[in-house]
Amino acid sequence: MEQEGRQIHRFVSYNLLTNYDSKGTNHTISDSVTQVMIVKGIKHIIFITKDIAMRVNYLNRSMVSLLILFSIVLSTPVFSQKLIENPELDKQVEAFLERSKYRWRDMNVPASDGRVLYDLIIKNGYTKALEIGTSTGHSGIWIAWALSKTGGKLITIEIDETRYNQAIANFKEAGLSDYIDARLEDAHELVPKLKGPFDFVFSDADKWWYKNYLIAVLPKLEVNGCFTAHNVSGQGRSRGITEFLDYLESLPNMKTTIDRSSYSGISVSYKTKE
Repeated sequence: MEQEGRQIHRFVSYNLLTNYDSKGTNHTISDSVTQVMIVKGIKHIIFITKDIAMRVNYLNRSMVSLLILFSIVLSTPVFSQKLIENPELDKQVEAFLERSKYRWRDMNVPASDGRVLYDLIIKNGYTKALEIGTSTGHSGIWIAWALSKTGGKLITIEIDETRYNQAIANFKEAGLSDYIDARLEDAHELVPKLKGPFDFVFSDADKWWYKNYLIAVLPKLEVNGCFTAHNVSGQGRSRGITEFLDYLESLPNMKTTIDRSSYSGISVSYKTKE
């Protein structure tokens, strides 16, 4: 019975994570937001059901398979969004990032941190993003690139006109202008006025104002939305960052972790309830 349970486990694990196009070509659904959101739940269900199959000797293969399928139907989230494919845009963005990889200055994030932001948006299917602190657009390009796949758009704010103009040029060269609403304004004044709602926020402006940005944005952040902030780790962490992180810890509706893959540290905070 234990061997049969393992066979069912392998069968379901394979078939649930693959699909076929009209030509019969096998594709994993890892290119879909759906897989990211349900795979953990499916694995848990399969584990539990396999355990039942091994413990209860009167369950046959058909009954176990039906139990698995019924459990998945009950547990699959309502949200299921196919990522938008645009190979030509992908090539344009990738080529731009390759050409530009050695010239990002003016307080831009490194490419590895841009990838962290990109992955968060893709994983969660976010579509309504806000960036506080554009600089010359490196992080905005990663965010907007992800949003081009989820069907979303980015509002990004920069106070310095020179950096703003360079960011606009970079967005155009990368082919992402249609996914970005760039504002040349003071974020201290604009962020409280923005109506929202947002489901993803990246703060990378003046560190002593992080707490104030969070306070202004939080009521407009959707449940399950994510507030991220850059430069939150390191020995030289400023007083403003410490106050920001302490405030986050005090909020019962925010679950925060620090992404340590980033040299500078990125706080990742999910809103769990209103």
